[in-house]
Amino acid sequence: MKFAFFANTDWYLYNFRLTTALRLRSLGVETVMISPPGDFGGRFAQHGVRWLTLPMDRASLNPLREALVLRRLAQLLKDERPDLLHNFTVKCAVYGALAARGAAVPAVVNAVAGMGYVFTSNNPKARVLRPVVSELMRRTLACGNSRIILQNPDDAEAFTGLRLAAPEKIRLIRSSGVDIQRFRPMDRDAAAVRPLRVILAARLLWEKGIREYVDAALLLRQQGRQIEFLLAGMPDPGNPGSVGRDEVERWNREGVLKWLGHVDDMPALLREVDVMALPSYYREGVPKSLIEGAASGLALVTTGLPGCREVVTEHGVDGLRVEPRSASSLADALARLDDDRQLVRRLGAQAREQVLQHFDERIVIQKTIDVYGELLGAPLTDETPQYVVS
Repeated sequence: MKFAFFANTDWYLYNFRLTTALRLRSLGVETVMISPPGDFGGRFAQHGVRWLTLPMDRASLNPLREALVLRRLAQLLKDERPDLLHNFTVKCAVYGALAARGAAVPAVVNAVAGMGYVFTSNNPKARVLRPVVSELMRRTLACGNSRIILQNPDDAEAFTGLRLAAPEKIRLIRSSGVDIQRFRPMDRDAAAVRPLRVILAARLLWEKGIREYVDAALLLRQQGRQIEFLLAGMPDPGNPGSVGRDEVERWNREGVLKWLGHVDDMPALLREVDVMALPSYYREGVPKSLIEGAASGLALVTTGLPGCREVVTEHGVDGLRVEPRSASSLADALARLDDDRQLVRRLGAQAREQVLQHFDERIVIQKTIDVYGELLGAPLTDETPQYVVS
């Protein structure tokens, strides 16, 4: 049996879906990764997982170029003949669903983690694209032997309200999960004798609250506080909402924050900080950085918007919620944590408990595999016949 995973970056597949592929292998299923070329694809070979490249520009709107991408994807699927195709992100889901029809793929799973730029931005380009993308989603994502995986109830409600999919086609799986053994709390008793260390880890998109994070750092510095602000992540040139690299470098140069760029070893980094901040007003699925921070026992500071409130469920209990687009609200929350290190530890401990109950990747992977079994007509178990690599 063979599955194919299709996403718009090899980075996503490697960081978020490799563990699922390895679990599937233990169940006798070969998984082939498909994405545009990138720096992470070569790492799959170390794990015995095949990776195929598909030239694709995430930001392209050129009809001829996109038609060629779709044709290439359909041919690739015909050559590979997977029993199931799992697509990630809206564009890949639409293209994958269309290509799967042409290649006669028996089962399709479309995963949409958050409504994203087209549905949340007021940018003129987004407003023009919204009805077009909605119609494409309506005609592709829930057709045939398929399911749609969403990460929070708000998105499920939006999908049904916009008639993008019937409720019986939707499955709710909260996040892609986190490895609770790699991301673990450490003894933070020593935190009180040094400045509070705060990190924002995300793609550098304005909608992630990057401007509010920078402005909060400036406000707290004006108050004379010695809080250390770290920023992990890279600009995303394929997204219209990306922060410019020059601006990030300027903040770093001026000492507003310390920019770490891409970080390979996130567990090690999170052992060195106290607070994970994500003042996002992006339409998140469930932010990976928040559940990694929670698993590491960090105090979480985020907004109460869809996706984020799946992790910080109650203000003051498993994290702090701040007002979207408000640097002063974020600054107030961080000042509160700076003044009360016991609160930092208490929030972090409760956040860890949330992860153990809801976001352990073993739970998430099993729920995903259950969806596969539903489409294939039989559960995938350890007795599934082993695949043979040709």
